[in-house]
Amino acid sequence: MEPYVRSTILGKIAEIEFYHPSGNSLPSHMLSELTNSFEKIALQEDINVIVLKSGGEKAFCGGASFDELIQIENIEQGRRFFSGFANLINAMRKAPQIVIGRIHGKTVGGGIGLACACDYTIGSVQAQLKLSELAVGIGPFVVGPAIERKAGIAVLSEMALEPAVWKSAEWAHQKGIYQFLAKDINELNEKTEALTYQLTEYNPHALFELKKIFWQNTDHWDSLLLQRAEISGQLVLGDFVKSFIQKFKNK
Repeated sequence: MEPYVRSTILGKIAEIEFYHPSGNSLPSHMLSELTNSFEKIALQEDINVIVLKSGGEKAFCGGASFDELIQIENIEQGRRFFSGFANLINAMRKAPQIVIGRIHGKTVGGGIGLACACDYTIGSVQAQLKLSELAVGIGPFVVGPAIERKAGIAVLSEMALEPAVWKSAEWAHQKGIYQFLAKDINELNEKTEALTYQLTEYNPHALFELKKIFWQNTDHWDSLLLQRAEISGQLVLGDFVKSFIQKFKNK
């Protein structure tokens, strides 16, 4: 299958789905398409809920595209590369609609930021997590604020300092990254559908006001996440990352 980003409107519900054959990793152009999808739907007052999901049966999201990472040659390219997730998280944050995350499989790096940028996240028991940035030679600078907001600084530090360790879906549920843990894909779909349709029956203005409360004290993220992207953009040019990339290319 070819990569895609699709938006579907079903009454008061919008579904945004992405897919990439490389483990649902997200190259820059797909991050831009996802950001544009959220920004367009945010303007539609008759939409109450947005569901974020990915295609395929394996990983939910493999994070940023490693194929693009190895091509970065200067700070400006690095800044643009890491700004992709910054722009998307901010678009999710600023959309007035409640965002429901359907996390069906393993999630790495930037994908964890997307899961935490959802207002209510539903994970399956297959949805393990790994924050792998430090192993590459950078850090989870852009997605860190989203993880900290959702689960706290202790969870962020534990994941960031154990970049080779997969955290179980049960662990993610206990720590508040997932608000509901489904025992299988059928229950994941049932819970997502039931919650989404239930939310459409509530006062949309009340939902919009709740969204503001969920994201209070984050107005500075427009600049903060871009500053974090610049940190990563500088680090990616260092000898450690170049050595890691060379070892990866020689495998």
